[in-house]
Amino acid sequence: MNVATIQTCLQRASELSEISDSARFDVELLLCHVLDCDRSYLFTWPEKSLTAEQLQQFDVLLHQRLEGRPVAHLLGTREFWSLPLQVNDSTLIPRPDTEVLVEQVLALTLPADAKILDLGTGTGAIALALASEQPRWQITAGDFSRDAVALAQANARQLGLSNVRVLRSDWFAAVDGEQFDVVVSNPPYIDPADPHLQQGDVRFEPASALVADDEGFADLFYIASKALTFLNPRGWLLLEHGFEQAGRMREKLQQLGYDSVVTLRDYGGNDRVTLGRRP
Repeated sequence: MNVATIQTCLQRASELSEISDSARFDVELLLCHVLDCDRSYLFTWPEKSLTAEQLQQFDVLLHQRLEGRPVAHLLGTREFWSLPLQVNDSTLIPRPDTEVLVEQVLALTLPADAKILDLGTGTGAIALALASEQPRWQITAGDFSRDAVALAQANARQLGLSNVRVLRSDWFAAVDGEQFDVVVSNPPYIDPADPHLQQGDVRFEPASALVADDEGFADLFYIASKALTFLNPRGWLLLEHGFEQAGRMREKLQQLGYDSVVTLRDYGGNDRVTLGRRP
């Protein structure tokens, strides 16, 4: 019987080449999970053998990845803003490009005890990233999904971030009468007819967190309109959207009366975040 080593397991990345753009990295992450090590260990000890139990666990994970299941779901975690977040199939998997939203909120000139509202929080990624950077800010995170609320609350506890409250809320419903310096959201914005919904990781993510009516604009426009009631004067609205939606988003915010409207690009150079300021 041939002995499986770290090196031979890494070579199996070729099996994933047709379903993943990051096959080698995927296999490295699966191996690190099985061996409870960091990636540097893989390169330092390529000849180290796996036990029979470790090999079986690796085979199971690799098979599930071959079926298309996201690596984040297989591992149960995803890093966002250098924070380890628990993930599951009740929410979106946090994407690196959403860090642009976090960066921009942190770049705003805000009160030392600013009040921030994160709508559709999912794992809590945006709210928790902001809370970790600004412990004096008062951050409210809302989501309609009970499972998402439980997950975001668990992530807040795990990270020891006490300046975040997570509420079950249909958008603004649970914060009626409150005012905020910033409203931020990465809401559903994909057109239900988009063929990409049948490809990649999104097949395993909840459609309710991905798609919206009116060619993907329904939730974006609703939040933009309602936020005017919940923002303090000169408060900011920041919305993540699809790369082809920037023009309509800027027009909508300007029609609603926001000023200082601008669109920012993500790390891939695509239009991704549009923000505006309440008069």
